[in-house]
Amino acid sequence: MSQQYRSRPLGSGVALSEAYDTALLDLDGVVYAGGHAIVHAVESLGSARAGGMRLAYVTNNALRTPDAVAEHLTELGVPADAADVITSAQAVARLMADQLPSGAKVLVVGGEGLRVALRERGLVPVESADDEPVAVAQGFGGPDLAWGRFSEAAYAISRGAVWFASNTDLTIPGARGIAPGNGAAVEVVRIATGAEPQVAGKPLPPMHRETVLRTGAKRPLVVGDRLDTDIEGAFNGGVDSLLVLTGVTDAAQLIAAEPKYRPTYVDRDLRGLLTGQPEVSEEDGAFRCGGWTAVVRGDMLVLEGDGDAIDGLRALCGAAWTHAGDGSCGLDTGKAVARLGL
Repeated sequence: MSQQYRSRPLGSGVALSEAYDTALLDLDGVVYAGGHAIVHAVESLGSARAGGMRLAYVTNNALRTPDAVAEHLTELGVPADAADVITSAQAVARLMADQLPSGAKVLVVGGEGLRVALRERGLVPVESADDEPVAVAQGFGGPDLAWGRFSEAAYAISRGAVWFASNTDLTIPGARGIAPGNGAAVEVVRIATGAEPQVAGKPLPPMHRETVLRTGAKRPLVVGDRLDTDIEGAFNGGVDSLLVLTGVTDAAQLIAAEPKYRPTYVDRDLRGLLTGQPEVSEEDGAFRCGGWTAVVRGDMLVLEGDGDAIDGLRALCGAAWTHAGDGSCGLDTGKAVARLGL
C-alpha cells in the first residue's frame, strides 16, 4: 500500500494458519474469559496446530506463572508447555534486570507470576517499603489484591524507588463482564505519588522484544481482542494482526480506529485462523465485501445489502478508514453498526 495508514482490512487467499508460521495469541478475551474457554477456541487452535502453525500465548496478565497458564490451557483442551507462554511479568523482569544490579530488592505489587519472573532475572522480591527496595514492580494481582499493597508502593516510590509496571490495560474481560485491570491499579499509585512508571507490556517495545526472543517467529501473526494493546503492539512491531470480536473491542470502536489500532484482518472468533479472508473491494467510493456495500453519505456511514455480518463490518472499516485517512473516523455509524447485530 502506498499510504502510511491501512485503509481497509486485507484479504488472504489461503488460511491464515498457512500464511503465517506462528500465532502470537492473547489469552484473556481471545482463548478464554473468566477461566472458561471462549466458544470455538479449543477446536480452532487444535486444527491450526495440527496444520503446522506454532501457537504462542502472549498475555499482559502478569498474575500467573507460565507453568500455571500452560496447565490451565491444557485443562481447557489446548495442550501447551510453559515455554509456549510469554507474559508481561517476564517482559518487565527483563526490563528491570537491564537497569538494576543482580540481587536488587524489588517491592512486588501483584501475584506469583511477577515474583517468579523477577527471581528468574536475579532480582529479590520483597513485601514492604521498609525492606528498602530499589524498585517497585506492579502487575495485575487479581480481585483479592489488598489495598495496602498500593500504600506500600506509594511509600517506596516516595523514598526513591524506581517504579515499573507490567502493563497498563485499564480493563480485563471476565466471565461476568469487564473488570478493572492493572492499568486502573497503576492509576491509583500514580495519583498518590505523581510518578510515572516504566511499562513493559503490550503495546510497548519490551513486550515485543520478549516475544521475539522467546518464540523465534519468522512470519508471526498477532491475534488479539484489544486495539490499544494487541493491535497497536503489532503495529509497533511491524507485524500483521487479526482482531477477534470475543473480548473488549466492539464494531463501533473498530470502525472508528485510527491507523495504529487498525488490524490487518478482522473475524468473529478464532475460527478466522482456519480460513482465508475475503477482499474488501472499492469502486467509486463504495466498499464491498461479501453481500454488503458501505459508503459515506454526508456525515453518515451507510451500509446496504445482507450476508455475513463480519463481511459487513469489513466493508464498513474500508469506507470509514479511507474517509478518516490518518485520523479517527468521526462519522455517524450508529445505524450502520445496528444493522450488523454484532
